[in-house]
Amino acid sequence: MTTDPRVLDWLLDSDPALRWQVERDLAGAPPEVWQATRARVATDGFGARLLAEQDADGQWAGGAFFPADFFGSAEAEEPGQPWVATTWVLKDLREWGVEASALDGTADKLAANSRWEYEDLPYWGGEVDVCINSYTLASGAWLGADVSRLVAWFPEHRLADGGWNCEAEEGDSVRSSFHSTLNAARGILAYERITGDTSMRDARHGGEEYLLSRRLMFRASTGELVGDFATRFVYPNRHRYSVLAALDHFRDASLLEGTQPDPRLAEAVEVVRSARQTDGTWLQTTPLPGRTWCDVDAAEGEPSRWLTLIGTRVLDWWDAAI
Repeated sequence: MTTDPRVLDWLLDSDPALRWQVERDLAGAPPEVWQATRARVATDGFGARLLAEQDADGQWAGGAFFPADFFGSAEAEEPGQPWVATTWVLKDLREWGVEASALDGTADKLAANSRWEYEDLPYWGGEVDVCINSYTLASGAWLGADVSRLVAWFPEHRLADGGWNCEAEEGDSVRSSFHSTLNAARGILAYERITGDTSMRDARHGGEEYLLSRRLMFRASTGELVGDFATRFVYPNRHRYSVLAALDHFRDASLLEGTQPDPRLAEAVEVVRSARQTDGTWLQTTPLPGRTWCDVDAAEGEPSRWLTLIGTRVLDWWDAAI
């Protein structure tokens, strides 16, 4: 698929965090061009804004997963959760392409100063939640922290059906979750890309097989759609599963491993294709509620640059292989 020049111009007229990916993935820009744009993420726009909010102790908003003032506050009674604490900011900065050098000393500061709200555990050792641990694994690899405990943790905590579930650690479920399994696979893939360590690849493949066997969106037990969330696309998706987020992961894995797309992705691809508007864009659905440092995408019902980038590169990847 060739991106409509008007859509491409619209996508390029964006924050450096998004623009460099458009240049690399859609515009075919040479490395020196998109790398120069990527270098600006730490100094301009969204990335610079988040970096400016870092506390002296290395954290954001005074907490690991929640702001320091969250529990017992009126905000804790509101829908959703705030997205301003350390784990969420690191996830954004890493996924936006900020170089680790822009956060020099952060890994050591967090090791010394940040503890999980769950049982006061040390930050880089992770805790019991699969999704939290996946973000910590990837961000620790990016910043050069010791995440060896998490490297051992993920294979040990896979469930019998092949995936992961955040609720399993509390004994509430023995079945895997689409959300948790995708987050685990994405965290492991990011770790693998950054470090070159493939010791968790079999575990990742097992989680991916869990999703593939369900064609990314159907219950194994009934064949019904797993939930409306699977076909509702939103950015930032934070922890939320969708077939678009899953396909973007399978694209990443395919490019890293040099493999072809699995045929079982076909139905999910068509869901993404059918959501594309006649002008070549994808629309934002309902943003996840909660406090943020700044708005990074469109309001509900409006064309989303982030979703259009992701949707276009997924379809380009799939269509080029068939």
